[in-house]
Amino acid sequence: MTMRNVTVCAILMLLVVTPGAQGQGLQRVLDAEIARFPGKAGVWVKHLTTGEEAGVRADELFNTASVIKIPVLVLAMQMADKNQLSLAERITINAADFRGGTGVFRYNDPGLQLTFRDVLLQMIITSDNTATDIAIGKVGGTARVNGWLVVSGYGGTIKLNMTTAELFAKYAPLQGTARNDKTNNDRNYWLGEMTPRATGKMLESIQRCSDGNAPPPAVASKDACTDMMRMLRGQQAGARRLPHFLSVPVAHKTGDFPPVLANDVGIVFTRSGPVVVSFFANAIDGPFAEAEDRIGRIAQLIVEYFDGSRP
Repeated sequence: MTMRNVTVCAILMLLVVTPGAQGQGLQRVLDAEIARFPGKAGVWVKHLTTGEEAGVRADELFNTASVIKIPVLVLAMQMADKNQLSLAERITINAADFRGGTGVFRYNDPGLQLTFRDVLLQMIITSDNTATDIAIGKVGGTARVNGWLVVSGYGGTIKLNMTTAELFAKYAPLQGTARNDKTNNDRNYWLGEMTPRATGKMLESIQRCSDGNAPPPAVASKDACTDMMRMLRGQQAGARRLPHFLSVPVAHKTGDFPPVLANDVGIVFTRSGPVVVSFFANAIDGPFAEAEDRIGRIAQLIVEYFDGSRP
């Protein structure tokens, strides 16, 4: 048996023998793991069948990087439900639309034509920044997104600060440690800001809606929520994070700014039911890949907690 397996077994045994552990065990697991994380980390976890939840720094604001693309997706789907835009509309992507960083659209010849749904899909599964700025524009811009967030109950907990083009323009003059310092400490250089709990609540609303179990008013139509979950399940990034050590499906969205930021938020479909895991890792100190692996190990402990032997 490996040392890691011994550690997992010890944690699970503690949950079995300690009175009242079912209500407190998840919190102890998260407290211990976040205390050892090489950076500033925040997490919120909720089992959507049992309702059990726990978190660490769950209500603190974190630099989102590309996780902020989730509310842009939700707003677009709401607007499509209301016939305020069409997911079938063909969008022509010109050279002026290309953005740096993640994504695939900028590698195509100018003049590529896709449906708006295709644009949203790439915004999620490859975190395409060209797609992101097109989507922000289609839903009405940054101010429109933030106004909708306030009306939807996320004021003060989720905010889109700028487009990716504006972010890259800010970073362009910076080099080396100055870039990392701005990423860690200056909200003027954050694409967005979110708390782990608010992010998890938005994911919960998408999952419950896709299952047909969302209380009114639902975040979007059932078909739209099902489409969003398909996109999140198709994630092409973050293989070393939430899904890394799991044998169950994960629908998730990453946010990256190596070497100091590695977020991953999503729904883990454990055998006992869907579990929201909203994990933000900012100000990473140490090897980036090792920090990613730690996120994966924490996800593994969460799954073993819910699906393992407990009272």
